[in-house]
Amino acid sequence: MTTEYEYRQALVHYSRECIARGLSNATAGNISVRFGAGMLITPSGIDPDAMQPEQIAEVTLDGGFHGGWKPSSEWALHAALYRARPEAMAVLHAHPTHCVAVSTLREPIPPFHYMVAGFGGNEVPCAPYALFGSQELADVTAATIGITYSACLMANHGMIALGPDLGTVFARTDKLEALARQYQLARSMGQPVLLTAEEMAEVRAAYKSYGYGKPTAVNGE
Repeated sequence: MTTEYEYRQALVHYSRECIARGLSNATAGNISVRFGAGMLITPSGIDPDAMQPEQIAEVTLDGGFHGGWKPSSEWALHAALYRARPEAMAVLHAHPTHCVAVSTLREPIPPFHYMVAGFGGNEVPCAPYALFGSQELADVTAATIGITYSACLMANHGMIALGPDLGTVFARTDKLEALARQYQLARSMGQPVLLTAEEMAEVRAAYKSYGYGKPTAVNGE
């Protein structure tokens, strides 16, 4: 079982990885893990390179926190997702360059590539704009992700991903930024030809047996 201190170390590690991979810069972005009835979340205004495990804030889902370090200003955003998605164990909000650029269109990322299906639908949705750190932002983002999506863009802001653990939400963030970069490049050349609903349904069916050590059926077995 993962200890509290190991969770704190992991939050520091992935905060630094976001900087190293160009998924965030300086103190932008925040990461959390579900912990007890609340969460552990990165602190407000501390550069990941200087961040220490002891500075990770323990926060209840109504905003109460323990310790001497103020939690991220986006704690309500994380709390809203934990309330709406009981299976979510980690949340990562970041400002990757291409996700931010695409988010200014205030449009979903459509099925220009089959890997869009990996986020839970036929598009990656974009949450409406709301002021950073506000309850309104938390509410509209949770409503946009709903019960099926694992990530979304946030208009004129960035992106957010949820998942079963920190490694998964980091990988989803990295993947979404790659797709946003590819989509931006495709749009620069013209209007991409999109996959149809039928083609995306085939993708989702194929994903059910793709990777993760799943055996390929032999002789119908």
